[in-house]
Amino acid sequence: MVRLSRQHLLPGLIGALTIAFLVSIWPSFRGAEGSVVQVGDNAPEFNLMSENGEPIQLKDFRGKFVVLNFWATWCPPCVEELPSLERFHDRFRSRGVVVLGVNEDDDRNVYRAFLQKQGVQFLTARDPERKVSHRYGTFKYPETYFIDRSGKVVQKIVGPANWNDPEITSYMEQLLRS
Repeated sequence: MVRLSRQHLLPGLIGALTIAFLVSIWPSFRGAEGSVVQVGDNAPEFNLMSENGEPIQLKDFRGKFVVLNFWATWCPPCVEELPSLERFHDRFRSRGVVVLGVNEDDDRNVYRAFLQKQGVQFLTARDPERKVSHRYGTFKYPETYFIDRSGKVVQKIVGPANWNDPEITSYMEQLLRS
């Protein structure tokens, strides 16, 4: 018979309680509908306000490709990929591609100062309650969805990307030709 000492029992108990806690809160991270949006799914609709106070709805972009990027200023990989995402936006905006950055920052002033300092020109909106990211099941940042002209998710990238990578730009070119 194996006897466990208090020295071994306490870490095991703490581990078990931690796992139980994480399992109990997991649905709130997976999204309001309890699902994670995947390639082939219809992109969930949303309502946001742009930084200049204009309403943003996904349906407003029907007929265009949307690159929906969830990011935050406190996320180093998000900040790292931002310059290449800006160049991607510059390259494809005149061809019917909308880059929309949905920011998860709580502090509006930090968000605004960051946008100004970085010279971000693509469309952004702040979603501090994370309502949109929850609808998509997003909890890892950055996370990006390619949404086609009809509103269907055709590609999903979890983690940072080099938006100037020939594989990504070739993929976008291919989508535009289709």
